[in-house]
Amino acid sequence: MKIAVDCRYLASSGLGTYLRGCLPYFLASNHTFLLIGQAEKIRPFTEGHNNYLIVDCSVKPFSIEELFFFPGHVRKAINRSDCYFTPFFNIPPFISVPIYTTIHDVLFPDVPELVSPPGLAIRMFFYKRAVRLSTKIFTVSYFSKSRIEFRLGTSNKTLKAVVVTHIALQPYLLRPPPYPYKKNNSIIFIGNIKKHKGLACLLAAFGGLRQEYPPEKGGFPYKLIVIGEQRSFRTHDAEVNRILSRAGDSSIEFSGFVDDERLKELLGSAVLLVQPSLYEGFGLPPLEAMVLGTRALISDIPVFKEIYSDFPVTFFKAGDAFDLKKKMSSILADGTGRPFVLPERLALKYTFEKTSSIILREITGV
Repeated sequence: MKIAVDCRYLASSGLGTYLRGCLPYFLASNHTFLLIGQAEKIRPFTEGHNNYLIVDCSVKPFSIEELFFFPGHVRKAINRSDCYFTPFFNIPPFISVPIYTTIHDVLFPDVPELVSPPGLAIRMFFYKRAVRLSTKIFTVSYFSKSRIEFRLGTSNKTLKAVVVTHIALQPYLLRPPPYPYKKNNSIIFIGNIKKHKGLACLLAAFGGLRQEYPPEKGGFPYKLIVIGEQRSFRTHDAEVNRILSRAGDSSIEFSGFVDDERLKELLGSAVLLVQPSLYEGFGLPPLEAMVLGTRALISDIPVFKEIYSDFPVTFFKAGDAFDLKKKMSSILADGTGRPFVLPERLALKYTFEKTSSIILREITGV
């Protein structure tokens, strides 16, 4: 079977993780692939394989160019394939073969205050268009599946199913580090500036702990490292900015962009990862932290209860800074230097080998 795969998100962070994880297993199968995107970004993932053809395409997804001026030669190449798969829900026009799309979550209709009414209307157009045009939709959790079915419906004649294909760890996280990571007094947050990530709650809890341990009592020895750009937080989230203005720069560090190995080192050296999200489609950082020997304190939102039900995580009440502060204090006081080893059965619970095999089975029927 010849499968066209949209690789234009290959270099991006979240969506790229999903595609970068699946692509090697796709190419290791007995099928052939049409890989659509920028050739120089695709080739590193094709070494050792000859069952593919790259069609160069730099048109941005969801752009006016994609909707109205998508290159004819790329569209014809897709339509000469047996089907089209995209790791997101962007679909070029006039695709005549079966379409398989991925909707990771329905954040914007579920949390509409994150976007303007016109912005929400545009997103809903693309969501509903994907449902209308797709043979099947893949998503990353049963929570997201339930929200897709609730918000978008699955009553059209073309769509056969919403299929769960979990996101998973990148292989580099499972490789032994170049040297043992020594625990330091850092607490890690990984996220962006959007309010549903819950950074304001974490900053309030962290500030509360610092007040409980003033300098005259020895001080609070921990530093909060935020994986993200401080400039972006200051210009986009007034609540976060207000809390930061009182927190003091010495106790909070913004990492800026970090590459894979630096992220691995930061996670492996931390005593705790806090993921205070109010909404996620999956939420990968707690798993990344735990495989590197770092404990995870996470909000009790439904998707985390689903994904991490078997894992040795600590839950706190979502959005409750007091409960978060109490749980942080308890974990930090309970011997953070003690070894933490995630059982192999849990470290390998979510893998891209499993995810890619589900996708290929659903597409090919074998």
